[in-house]
Amino acid sequence: MYEFRPFRNSDPPRLAEIWRDQPPQRGLMQPATAAMLEHLVFSKPYFDPQGLIVAVEDGTPAGFAHAGFGPNDDESTIETDVGTTYQLMVRRDRSEPALIDGLLARSEAHLRGRGANVIYAGGIRPLNAFYLGLYGGSELPGILNNDRKFNDACIRNGYREIDRVVVMQLELAGFRPPITRTLRQLRREMSCEETQSPAARTWWEACTVGAFERIRFTLSRGGGGEPPADVWFWDVEPLSTCWGMPTAGMFDLAVANERRRQGLASYLLSEAFERLRNRGIRLVEAQTMQHNLPALALYDKLGFKKVDEGVVYRKDA
Repeated sequence: MYEFRPFRNSDPPRLAEIWRDQPPQRGLMQPATAAMLEHLVFSKPYFDPQGLIVAVEDGTPAGFAHAGFGPNDDESTIETDVGTTYQLMVRRDRSEPALIDGLLARSEAHLRGRGANVIYAGGIRPLNAFYLGLYGGSELPGILNNDRKFNDACIRNGYREIDRVVVMQLELAGFRPPITRTLRQLRREMSCEETQSPAARTWWEACTVGAFERIRFTLSRGGGGEPPADVWFWDVEPLSTCWGMPTAGMFDLAVANERRRQGLASYLLSEAFERLRNRGIRLVEAQTMQHNLPALALYDKLGFKKVDEGVVYRKDA
């Protein structure tokens, strides 16, 4: 029989043991430590011990599920009407539905008890409160496709797949920027500027990515005004240490509506990749939803290769 209880301050070493006991996969930081979990999970200002449910057998933790929320519209505080189960892990030799489904059910109960009327499984922006740097890659990808126990539990318990995330990587050693008349013209007209460690734009951004090393690249024509395109990167630590390659995770690629389909994204990323390579970065990772065909076409043109896939689940009321 399992006992289900909230998180206690003495739990981190045992939870780190459960994490290290997981089957190996590309998007799972190993070997995880209690210190890493403390830094990237338990120390967050919105961490709620009641939302991290621990399953105990004979006094020893056998698994855990972590329920949490995302931000309000202006990202100034937590909003509890939408929640997700960020993680569900059990020891490798534990696969009983009584354990796995029991953890998921208690995670759902916590979310509903706090007011959630929409429930997801897996973390994906803006539900990215925890585990960035430990799970996924450049961003949280929902539930990784190889995370079978978590995926199977969602299917058994009435969740439906609503989308998939395509995770891609580009090795910068072999990167060659595309050469077109449009890009040559843009190079004459615009400059690419970079900002090291830019200030967080919102409270939520400060909480989720503010502690990581970040860099922003923007296009500028001179004369001031908002940049027509920009892109942000972060250092994917500590996860990239498992890969043995300094890695930049790409997020928030944006092009002004009136300047789309004019080659700005290709030019901006080509410039950014050259500069990142000169800084010693060997790998760039990005992700997008599988239905975002224009983004997939852009990444394919630049030489990205698919390396993983995530699933986003939702449970209807």
